[in-house]
Amino acid sequence: MNAHVFTSDVAFTPTVKAIQARKGSREAYARVEERGSWQADITPDLAAFIEAQTSVFLSTANGEGQPYIQHRGGPAGFLKVLDERTIGFADFSGNRQFITQGNLDDNPRAFLFLIDYEHRQRIKIWGSARVVEQDAELVAELMPEGYKA
Repeated sequence: MNAHVFTSDVAFTPTVKAIQARKGSREAYARVEERGSWQADITPDLAAFIEAQTSVFLSTANGEGQPYIQHRGGPAGFLKVLDERTIGFADFSGNRQFITQGNLDDNPRAFLFLIDYEHRQRIKIWGSARVVEQDAELVAELMPEGYKA
């Protein structure tokens, strides 16, 4: 069971916290946790940042925990904020290896890394993901208008 007290606990495991304590950064991060830790919902500002991106790195791991990272790209707006906890995007044709989809079938945990190089900003998003193939309405909503992929 994963009982997290703070949203940062997803990254700051007990082992990570022990290393932070040993190396002198734990106290500062404990203060962040006391102030409410990391944001868990998608705010309007975060939604604008997400939907402005043309590139994202999606990380998954297979059932044995072997990590995999995949680039996804498209026109600005290809990442869609569906609600305060859900991001969606159309999966454009690629190399047909289906590693990400296979990983998600075995292990739904996923990580998104969005980088705005021009403004030197980045966002890290931990969560779970799934592939939706049998929902024509959602697929139509996620497909960028006029984009041929």
